[in-house]
Amino acid sequence: EVQLVESGGGLVQDGGSLRLSCEASGFTFDDYTMGWFRQAPGKEGEAVSCITGNDGRTYYGESVKGRFTISRNNARKTVYLQMNSLTPEDTAVYYCRGAPIGTLDLCRIYYGVDYWGNGTLVTVSS
Repeated sequence: EVQLVESGGGLVQDGGSLRLSCEASGFTFDDYTMGWFRQAPGKEGEAVSCITGNDGRTYYGESVKGRFTISRNNARKTVYLQMNSLTPEDTAVYYCRGAPIGTLDLCRIYYGVDYWGNGTLVTVSS
């Protein structure tokens, strides 16, 4: 059974930092591009960042470039999102997503097989 379990969300003040983790199981992690997506109340879902499996290429959404860093530990089957300089506009539920592809299309246009976690809430107070 495929599982993606996010952790690390919480309440943080404007300008603060958080590190999200997503632990995967049930599939060959190295073969998957992994990503973080977010959904804020009243807004469309947004691709935050993605990282390929074997060569670690990355994609960042414009709104998080220079502030967020995605990384992965294939031995631990875990993907991380380090979030710095958080603002209230970053408040959202953050979801981990994975797909059996070797490209960054997961963060662009992708309609193939994918898996999602249940999400973790990040709240940034002003």
